[in-house]
Amino acid sequence: MALKHGLRNLLTDVDGLRVGNAGDDRIKSGVTVILCDEPAIAAVQVLGGAPGTRETDLLEPHNTVETVNALVLSGGSAFGLDAASGVQAALRERGIGFEVGGYRIPVVPAAILFDLKNGGDKDWGRYPPYRELGYEAAQNATQDFAIGTAGAGTGALVSGLKGGLGSASTVLENGITISALAAVNAIGSVTLGRSRHFWAAPFEIGAEFGGLGLPHPLPADAAKVSLKFRDATSLANTTIAVIATDAVLTKAQAKRLATSTHDGFARAIWPAHTPLDGDLVFALATGTSGTAPRGDDFIDLCAAAASTMARAIARGVHAAEPAENDRFPVWKSRR
Repeated sequence: MALKHGLRNLLTDVDGLRVGNAGDDRIKSGVTVILCDEPAIAAVQVLGGAPGTRETDLLEPHNTVETVNALVLSGGSAFGLDAASGVQAALRERGIGFEVGGYRIPVVPAAILFDLKNGGDKDWGRYPPYRELGYEAAQNATQDFAIGTAGAGTGALVSGLKGGLGSASTVLENGITISALAAVNAIGSVTLGRSRHFWAAPFEIGAEFGGLGLPHPLPADAAKVSLKFRDATSLANTTIAVIATDAVLTKAQAKRLATSTHDGFARAIWPAHTPLDGDLVFALATGTSGTAPRGDDFIDLCAAAASTMARAIARGVHAAEPAENDRFPVWKSRR
């Protein structure tokens, strides 16, 4: 049976999730927020060498808090971590959060990518705009959202091309849905050499990122290590992502799902998980399907997580649009 994607081919094909974007074209940066209608089981796995995170320690399986109210993916490097405060403010206004001693504390882990070196005007004054962008993104959250040059992907770059925000979903034979969202800002390349062919091509469903398949013969430069900037002091990278499912998972299973999903990075980006990438995957399990996969079904879920993530990464770059002062062209301009 051929794999199929969900109705929207977006993260929100998993029931119980909404996504909101906010961006600033002047600074070439933005924020993407994932809101959980009900607190969702969550975990995280970091495999890049230069991560930037907030509240990720609590997601380890041995720690007390098992669920989150939202996740934040943001541009802005360390400045972007402030976006989570804006999301917390929006959720607190709605009375949403983990109850402690009669107080509601929204649980909002976050991760950032480095998009400072992308041609945008970063002279924002005393305080960066990310807290307000986070608040705005939370207010914008819905089931349908833009990909490409949007949200946390607004100023993203990969080797030789603009990056972007990508998303994809897969419906498994047992009815479970697995969905991915990625802000693609890798130091490496998502295409084989300087061709139009995506590394993720074997997993493509239909023509969701061009339908080109793999080239034959392979380009002579396919295996060449092509980096965005040949500058060892520039931490100007990172792909940050979310994998979500409507399956019923434990926190430990969610951790394993996040770990397996990193295989999708390796299938879609060459090279991935470098010392200058902060590659990270959050995992969310809403449990809305009522199905708890075991044994082979859980292996199938982990495999689908990796292939779905690879597709989301390719879709993010495929959907990028040109803008003023871009440092790199978009994929659509490559011939």
